Amino acid sequence: MKKRTLAGLSLIALALAGCGGRQPLKPVKGQNLPAVPTGAATAPTAAQLMEPSIQARPERNVELLTQSRQRADDPFDLPPEKRPQ
Repeated sequence: MKKRTLAGLSLIALALAGCGGRQPLKPVKGQNLPAVPTGAATAPTAAQLMEPSIQARPERNVELLTQSRQRADDPFDLPPEKRPQ
């Protein structure tokens, strides 16, 4: 009996998890979309506002090293100074 109840509840939970809203986003009543950005012809839509900018999600470069070469001598790479006690 317990297994049947558990299986039934699992099926109901699975069915409810699959029914999500697929409607376009709209501003809350009483609130407007942000103002038109300077230089833009029209205000951005809700979908455009939800899309991250290139600065927020930069492309990754997986090529770490294209050419290997010896480092030049660094005149500022000095050993630590010993302080008198």
